[in-house]
Amino acid sequence: MIAKAIKVKALDNYSIFVSYSDGVEGSVDLNHLAHKGVFHQWDNNNLFSQVYIDDYDAISWNADIDICPDSIYLQLKGLTFEQWKQQNQNQYASN
Repeated sequence: MIAKAIKVKALDNYSIFVSYSDGVEGSVDLNHLAHKGVFHQWDNNNLFSQVYIDDYDAISWNADIDICPDSIYLQLKGLTFEQWKQQNQNQYASN
């Protein structure tokens, strides 16, 4: 399993800093999402700064906006899911 996001903090210019249970951490630029679709809500009442980890472990801003923490983790690691899976194949071989 991919590590669990344990901490998230909003940064300037639509970036977030995320820490994971295995020690991986870093910032991710989400500026490419700003002002598009549901993400336009980030500008309402400074919503972007209110990021949190929800009850389902997603990186969230409200009931309408969340991002899969696994995709952020892989981005921080610079891996595709297939690359990550191959690196962790021993973990899955026993299942």
